[in-house]
Amino acid sequence: MEHELLWRGGVFLALFALFAGLEALVPRRPRALTRTRRWSTNLAITVLNTLALRGLAFLLPLLAIGAAVDAQAQGWGLLNGLDWPWWVELVIAVLILDLAIWAQHLVTHKVPLLWRFHRVHHADRDMDVTTGFRFHPVEILASMGLKIGLVYALGPSALAVLVFEILLNGTALFNHSNLALPGPLDRVLRMVLVTPDMHRVHHSVHRVEHDSNYGFCLSVWDRIFRTYVPEPKAGHDGMTVGLEWQDEKPARLGWVLGLPFRR
Repeated sequence: MEHELLWRGGVFLALFALFAGLEALVPRRPRALTRTRRWSTNLAITVLNTLALRGLAFLLPLLAIGAAVDAQAQGWGLLNGLDWPWWVELVIAVLILDLAIWAQHLVTHKVPLLWRFHRVHHADRDMDVTTGFRFHPVEILASMGLKIGLVYALGPSALAVLVFEILLNGTALFNHSNLALPGPLDRVLRMVLVTPDMHRVHHSVHRVEHDSNYGFCLSVWDRIFRTYVPEPKAGHDGMTVGLEWQDEKPARLGWVLGLPFRR
């Protein structure tokens, strides 16, 4: 799709700047580690993930949006067999893709091998806008592979995939941000979207709490499948974010990349 990278990159940078600025002005929690210490690692992981996806593009020239274009040309996928209005198919595609991301997220918590890689995301001792893209490169590559397969099976338009990718990236930045929303606003927003307070429960050190609130964009899936936990037991001010490593190791790039291979 023409200018796809410009659209995605431009929206990503704009939202990153917005939420980083807002969380600096009205932070929800004090930081355990300095922003400089953590951001250098989290941003380095982002660069590595971007390079990994560019490398994957050489092996699989059609990533998610390219797969949608190819599926449409070949007539493959459920939606390509229907003749519904484009906006109806777009809404259906976004809902199904978001549900798939929710399910994938749940599986990464339940399957021990996948949890080894996903815990890189959870080991971050603070939750802020950079946590939204702190994922191990292996997990990013596996996620893209699953997404490509789903796009071929579903047959969404390239526009629907682009809209979903922008929504997913934008809401991930939002709900990981260390942003203090007014209580009434949070309660209204979380009827539809995953808010920072809702998702922070998922980053609790306690397993019973981080095995909840799996949504990235829409909050409805956790309510439907009864994985919704409204608040951490210790409260947002008293809870501990991260896993068992409550020191500086989760802010070291080498340690983070090697974490899945440690016991």
